Amino acid sequence: MKNPSLIEFPDRIETPRLYIRPCMPGDGADVFRAISESRNEFIPWLPFARKEQTLEDVEAGVRDSYGEFIKKTDIRLHIYLKETNEFVGSTGLHRIDWDVPKVEIGYWLYTKHTKMGYMAEAVKALTHYALHDLSCKRVEIRCDERNTGSRKVPETLGFMLEGILRQDRLDESGTETRNTCIYSLIPGDLD
Repeated sequence: MKNPSLIEFPDRIETPRLYIRPCMPGDGADVFRAISESRNEFIPWLPFARKEQTLEDVEAGVRDSYGEFIKKTDIRLHIYLKETNEFVGSTGLHRIDWDVPKVEIGYWLYTKHTKMGYMAEAVKALTHYALHDLSCKRVEIRCDERNTGSRKVPETLGFMLEGILRQDRLDESGTETRNTCIYSLIPGDLD
């Protein structure tokens, strides 16, 4: 396999209502606003939301992610509305194993944009890209068993629930254990 940093990635992936593009230096303000306004909804599910961050912290995280994107060790992407260029949320290809190749899709949505089908639309496009353009043999989505909103995305898109890792991680308080659902899609599942 060629050096992952040489893998070409499009400037944007488009869907009917959205475009998805690599995170870029300068995106921190949009991400910071989304996290700040969505923090209460994020805390049970997303460890990064449990720690108060400044705008500078978030921008530094975006820039670190951009460096990982250049090397293709992790591909963090941002989602925008096509009509208004408004930031909607974040997704990406994580836990990448280029030898197989396989990826895990992660995602979060700015609270004011939930229940509109945006994340399913974005993940569908990203899954197609991973399977067809990157020739991935496996696409995974992992989420907390109790996070029904997050679980709805892979279930809507035809991912298979392969199993539930029992007592796999700790909750936001660090005291209770939680279960993790593992969904997957492989080439041919949707044929």
